[in-house]
Amino acid sequence: MSETMEYYKFLRQYVGHQPIILPGAVVLILNNENELLLQKRYDGGWGLPGGLMELGESLEDTAKREVLEETGLIIEDMKLLDIFSGPEYYLKVSNGDEFYSVTAVYYTRNVKGDLVIDYKESETMQYFSLLNLPSGIDSRYIEPYVSQLVLK
Repeated sequence: MSETMEYYKFLRQYVGHQPIILPGAVVLILNNENELLLQKRYDGGWGLPGGLMELGESLEDTAKREVLEETGLIIEDMKLLDIFSGPEYYLKVSNGDEFYSVTAVYYTRNVKGDLVIDYKESETMQYFSLLNLPSGIDSRYIEPYVSQLVLK
């Protein structure tokens, strides 16, 4: 496997479009105004910064690396909220690839650096009130925590 090839792409060379299990992590990043950072992807949907695990990484490492790559932000003091998996997290994407996601969801308020958008991955990024999230968002990883995060 080459150093630059993402692990899931390496696997796909052998399994084609067959279902695989893909672990990853996303992060709820809140600012001092209790607003949540969301990423608008080119498919028009909003989501949390994060992505897939690479060989040798922990889920925490994955979360930190993906947030840095996608936002330019360094995150610390993450708290694990939950891990989501199961048949309801099965996806078949437009190219025919099938997978089951196993996603660790973290949150933090400890952020350093300036927001720098990686335009290869995101159309834009914006902070939103937890009580007024944009339409077109997959809120499965957010909704279970809105009430407890608003109170913090």
